[in-house]
Amino acid sequence: MSLIYRDATLDDLPAIVAIYNSTVPSRQVTADLDPVTVESRLAWFHAHGPHARPLWVVEEGGKVIAWLSFSDFYGRPAYSRTAEVSIYLDESARGKGLGKKLLQAALEKAPELRIDTVLGFVFGHNAPSVRLFEGFGFEPWGTLPRVAVLDGIERDLVILGRRLDTLH
Repeated sequence: MSLIYRDATLDDLPAIVAIYNSTVPSRQVTADLDPVTVESRLAWFHAHGPHARPLWVVEEGGKVIAWLSFSDFYGRPAYSRTAEVSIYLDESARGKGLGKKLLQAALEKAPELRIDTVLGFVFGHNAPSVRLFEGFGFEPWGTLPRVAVLDGIERDLVILGRRLDTLH
């Protein structure tokens, strides 16, 4: 089966939320401790658009199996050329190189979106995600030590960054 990459529509939001919620129990990917609702993600969905901060889905056989979002960093105008990239994969799509394909596509699209700096916010104990970003030339730009408490365990948040106007 071939994969289809496209901009998300509101009809995709339940699948996006389901994929997101599938990561909550792992305590590896998100700081949410309980599943979120589709309704609670409406404002987040509407903050995205294909020309500035896209939200993409990947379909396989008519089913959404992954998504990627570009999000504003810090919400101030001077940071408009910086964006956070988030990638979430359905359990069936993990470990097959799809994250690499999505991150590559995001980096290729970023200049067209007027993005010079791409950030990833990753839990320090999420080694696969750290490796994914580092494999694309992202470097650790900061660590927020023990800022998250997941099931009673304090966890670090690592900020991985890459300038797109420098060679790696």
